[in-house]
Amino acid sequence: MLPLMTAYACPRCRIQSPVDALTWCCPRCRGPWDLAFESAPVSLPSLASRVNSLWRYTEALPPLPYGPELSLGEGRTPLVRLTGPADDSAAGPAAGSATGSVSAKLDFLMPTLSFKDRGAVMLAAHARRLEPRTVLADSSGNAGTAIAAYGARAGLDCVVYVPEGTSPKKLEQIRAHGARIVEVPGDREATARAAREAADEPGVFYASHVYNPYFLHGTKTYVYELWEELGGRLPDTLVVPVGNGTLLLGAALAVEELYGHGLVERRPALVAVQAEAVSPLAAAFHAGAEDLAEPAVARPTLAEGIAIPAPPRARQILRAVRASGGTFLTVTEDRIRAAQRDLARRGLFVEATGTACWAAVNAAPPRPGLTVVPLCGAGAKTGLVP
Repeated sequence: MLPLMTAYACPRCRIQSPVDALTWCCPRCRGPWDLAFESAPVSLPSLASRVNSLWRYTEALPPLPYGPELSLGEGRTPLVRLTGPADDSAAGPAAGSATGSVSAKLDFLMPTLSFKDRGAVMLAAHARRLEPRTVLADSSGNAGTAIAAYGARAGLDCVVYVPEGTSPKKLEQIRAHGARIVEVPGDREATARAAREAADEPGVFYASHVYNPYFLHGTKTYVYELWEELGGRLPDTLVVPVGNGTLLLGAALAVEELYGHGLVERRPALVAVQAEAVSPLAAAFHAGAEDLAEPAVARPTLAEGIAIPAPPRARQILRAVRASGGTFLTVTEDRIRAAQRDLARRGLFVEATGTACWAAVNAAPPRPGLTVVPLCGAGAKTGLVP
């Protein structure tokens, strides 16, 4: 059985659009698309002989003719223990014990040094099929570098919108891949508005990691890899940093697919983490709201990658966390700073945004069973925070 893909679909308005159109959002509500797509079950025993990248989960991925051809070997990142009994491995039998353990998935060990490669390769493969005049992205840095790299691999003309003050190292990486940079005065939200306006121009493919659902179907391989690594089960808790929510929503997609196909017996709790300085989703969740009432104030934070005042998929994120029995946690700047140094002393140099989950786990009461946190971006991209 091959996966079937039909169309873009708006989760609010139920409007559909062909995926070969350059329409980047729902024409009625201007909200992000979902993908009307039905995955097929992945056979765990068959994986041993498959390609060593996220394309090994082909039954779960939307069909893209250029996908494997554009691969840079993304995915298959290590899972290492951070806490727990000395004889407990990341996949060990103590995962269900009351004492609990924490393991980290090292998604900063990707071709462009962040988890965004999972979704970027999907967007580049889709864009190459459509042959647009220009591929456009907006980013605080990591998504932009990933789109630039995979756009170069695909031979596509790329432009990346970034907020002023973006890390010079990330800008250098984007330029090295041949993409043009547009620095936008203001914060991340101002950058997104400018990019969306440019995305309406003819011949432009908006490679948005927020609005285009192909990105989410790439990030869901994070959970498929955990399922494979743990021998056909999932952790008890998945702790995920949330700004625009692309990793969390991808994780939720994978969990529902694996559970729906009878490949796991239970769903893990999704625990979302935001910086205390910019935490609109955490506030809405704890207030019992189904959506954001208004954007948050954009305050400075070390976790710049998740400092999103008004995530377009807020309603979906809140619903996914509640449905899993999870919650939202927030972390202070001091805890983020301390978490980066603590991980570095353990041999893991991670950028500040990528340490938020470790900071949250350390500050919260321990959870039973196995908890997995992602380390999403390399510290080499931004350096050690002061």
